[in-house]
Formats: sequence, structure tokens, C-alpha cells
Amino acid sequence: MKFNIASFGAGLLFGFGLLVSGMANPEKVLGFLDIAGQWDPSLAFVMGGAVLVGLFAFTIARKRTLSFLGFNMRLPESDRPDKRLVLGSVLFGAGWGLAGFCPGPGLVALGAGETGALVFVVAMVAGMGIFEVIEKNRVAN
Repeated sequence: MKFNIASFGAGLLFGFGLLVSGMANPEKVLGFLDIAGQWDPSLAFVMGGAVLVGLFAFTIARKRTLSFLGFNMRLPESDRPDKRLVLGSVLFGAGWGLAGFCPGPGLVALGAGETGALVFVVAMVAGMGIFEVIEKNRVAN
């Protein structure tokens, strides 16, 4: 039960932060990505803050064997990027640049009734399904 409450609280805080920062607004995101045009640098501060929080959180997490809720810590085992990570990052960036959404903000925008978010979320779920099929075939071979 405490896991569900903590997950709900973290998700609510994350969604609220996305709304307040403008990350759920595709026009703001695309304005940030348009460095050759009307560039909007405000999301750089949002991302910089997220990186600082992440650095702090991972520093603490690496020193622990259990999470604050009592679950085993599961951190990435490799610190070196591989071909799959680079390819996935390129695909993620291309999708973000085309749609103005990434997964979290896409779900928040969908909940807020943004019609473009529906197309994005459907495409995202389809992409996740395709990945699962490819991954099962890769592991089987």
C-alpha cells in the first residue's frame, strides 16, 4: 500500500511540475528546440534542474542497498553507452523534435485533453509493442 501511495504522490508531483514548467506544451518544447529561429531557452533551466536533482538522487542511491520504501535498489550495471542506447536516444530525440512531446509530458497533455497528445501516445504505445516483439525475437535467437 505504501508503494502505491508513494507512486501516486511522485506521479502527481511529476505531472504538476511538467505543467508548471511548460514541458507538457508542445509549442514551448518546439520553441526550445528551434535554435535557428525563435529560440526559447527557458526549458534549459528545467532540464538543468532535473539533472541536478538526478545527480543528487543517484549519489544517494549508489550508497544504498534498499530504497526508502524498502525495495531492492536496481541501478544500471553499465556506465558505458552502447549502440542500442545511442540509437534509442536518436529516435527519442527525433520523436521529441517532431511531436513536441516525450512520454511523461505526452501523458500529462493527454490527461489535459490535448488532441495531439492522443496521436503521440498511440504512436508511443505502438512503438513499445514493436520493441517488445523485436526484443523477444532477439533474445530467442
